[in-house]
Amino acid sequence: VQLVESGGGLVHPGGSLRLSCAASGFSFSNYNMRWYRQTPGKERELVAEISSGGGSTDYADSVKGRFTISRDNAKNTVYLQMNSLKSEDTAVYYCYTRRAPTYWGQGTQVTVSS
Repeated sequence: VQLVESGGGLVHPGGSLRLSCAASGFSFSNYNMRWYRQTPGKERELVAEISSGGGSTDYADSVKGRFTISRDNAKNTVYLQMNSLKSEDTAVYYCYTRRAPTYWGQGTQVTVSS
């Protein structure tokens, strides 16, 4: 299994970013996918989850209405569209699959600051 996150960066409050996670080494379309985030000294937080076919999604209360998770099974990629970003969204963002429950990629840093 390999998960490669990208798309992070520095953005002003109120701005937007779109994260991508390219997956390989497993049958991507058979598995739900998740996005987590982590800040130093804190536990990883589940941000969003999408079902294997993309028809069902779920979000942490802190991001509902601002973030949208989606996937393209033909491209083995999961996305996280982040709008109306706040300083408290600053974190390293990781994608995750239960296919490899102890595996974490390198993540992508999102910094929201004026």
